[in-house]
Amino acid sequence: MGSSQSSATSQGADDGMTSCNTGVHHCSFPMYVVKVSDFLEMEGVPEPHQVLRRKGLLHEWQPSFFVIFVSHQWLGRGSPDPSGQQMTVLRHALQAWIDGSMTVEVDLVRTFGDQRHFTTSYDRVATGYLFLDWFAIPQLTERADGVNDDATKSDTARAVQSIPAYVESCDMFVALVPDLVHSDTGLQCNYSTWLSRGWCRAELWCRLFSNREDTRVVVIFSDREALYIMPMDWQRSLIADGLFTVESDRTVVMNLGERALRSKIEHLDRWGPLTDYRFHLAQEPRLLGQQQGGFSLQGFLRHFSFPSLHDAVKHEGGMTGMLCAIVAGDGDIVETLVKHGADVNARVSGLGHLGYSDSLTLLMVAAYSSQEPKILSTLIMSRADPDIVSVSESGSLVTAAWLASQPGHVQVLLEKKADLAASPPLTGAVAVSSASTVKAFLEARCDAGAVSPNGFGPMYSVSFCGRGSPDAPAILQMLLSSRGDANARCKPRGLLYKECLRARVSAALWGLEGCTVYQRQMASLPGATALSIAAVMGDQRLVRLLLEHDAEHIANDRGDTPEDLARAAGHTDLLPILSTFNV
Repeated sequence: MGSSQSSATSQGADDGMTSCNTGVHHCSFPMYVVKVSDFLEMEGVPEPHQVLRRKGLLHEWQPSFFVIFVSHQWLGRGSPDPSGQQMTVLRHALQAWIDGSMTVEVDLVRTFGDQRHFTTSYDRVATGYLFLDWFAIPQLTERADGVNDDATKSDTARAVQSIPAYVESCDMFVALVPDLVHSDTGLQCNYSTWLSRGWCRAELWCRLFSNREDTRVVVIFSDREALYIMPMDWQRSLIADGLFTVESDRTVVMNLGERALRSKIEHLDRWGPLTDYRFHLAQEPRLLGQQQGGFSLQGFLRHFSFPSLHDAVKHEGGMTGMLCAIVAGDGDIVETLVKHGADVNARVSGLGHLGYSDSLTLLMVAAYSSQEPKILSTLIMSRADPDIVSVSESGSLVTAAWLASQPGHVQVLLEKKADLAASPPLTGAVAVSSASTVKAFLEARCDAGAVSPNGFGPMYSVSFCGRGSPDAPAILQMLLSSRGDANARCKPRGLLYKECLRARVSAALWGLEGCTVYQRQMASLPGATALSIAAVMGDQRLVRLLLEHDAEHIANDRGDTPEDLARAAGHTDLLPILSTFNV
């Protein structure tokens, strides 16, 4: 819920309400849902709670229901979707799941973690139900005539307070994030802005930290593209830093997030797995904005359930003693473990589902998880090698510099004489980091036009990976200002080129529209410019910026123009923009 006309701090609770009170969070207002089949018959601007209730289209949640929770950002102050565009994307996506023309995929282009192809059953979607805030919650902006104001406010407040319980009760969680324009502000609303909203982050955390077996989050970018959320996207989206329409909601929502996280930790402590328990326990202070580190050795061992110092040092796989100390941000414990024989250059294993592939080193994890620069410095001073390379699935030579996520990381790596030439770090940094970090690399004379050994470079990387980052336009602007070539064509080599060739076979057989998201992206890459990549990814911000910098409509090696790629990926909103500049 990206916007609401009522503050969550408003009071009013019904102690007799039992609907959805099956989990950690309290439900104080009934959970109303709409049948998917009824939703598919709707058209145009979505009707509010009171109208749907009069029409008999709302159903009170029952445990037997298969419910899809839809989290979204409002596109207007008085209505969540004034033009009905957002709901149209959702209807088409649901229908595509039902008829089998679309599945949810892993974001293989961006992943440094679990690369398994998840399987999801869509059998129950057709007979399922939708939870959408506009449908489920009485809205102050759409009161029925004669409804008492105080009663409406009370119901709305109680429903808003119950959102975490609603999330827990749902079987599937969808973030609806097509790239659209807010009707009042004129600003873009997309994945990066959804991630920035405090309430959306709260809904996300309540899903991820629920004690359900399946806590995956599906992100719908268009009616042809749905991906599972990347772990690092939520791990860097702290509720405390989120944007709130009602500022007083911040403390209330932070308390909800804290309750969800601590409940998850308690559940994992009791039921396991131990790796996940230690990971979330180590993350807890950073996620809640609390001070990190400061453990005594014995306190550290007790806190993370290590029977002995020897076990913390020699434990292999999962959350080792070193990983617990690094993620918890405790440099003193890192030094202690190294002194007692811990391998400072060990590679991680068993953390793929948490976002860290088996090939990453401890130093890479420290950089990628945005630890304080002093942790990187401590590791390197303890003889961690900053130049160790991890080869990704696409043949990229990943180093700690690639994964640097703070300007201070760049400073530490430069001070410790890390080799920034063997694998140009900007290709990775523009995908995983902030504008200030990219600026630090550019000030260190890193070349905005340098490509990696597999032919992939910063201009392509930011276009592929930027839509989850609010800094992506600023990063692209810096690259362009540093002589990045908007019209340079990508020339994949090695493993990356082999991936592209395999994908092009699929594209030749089924067309780009019939390919998976990953196949479409890889098939499009040979000969693609940054504009073509931004078009296939559906990133309006980057498409506009590139066109303003005289990016040309150059076809890729298959002959696909940026318009062709946008159309194939379902990003038809880009077509007017591309045609306007194509003169």
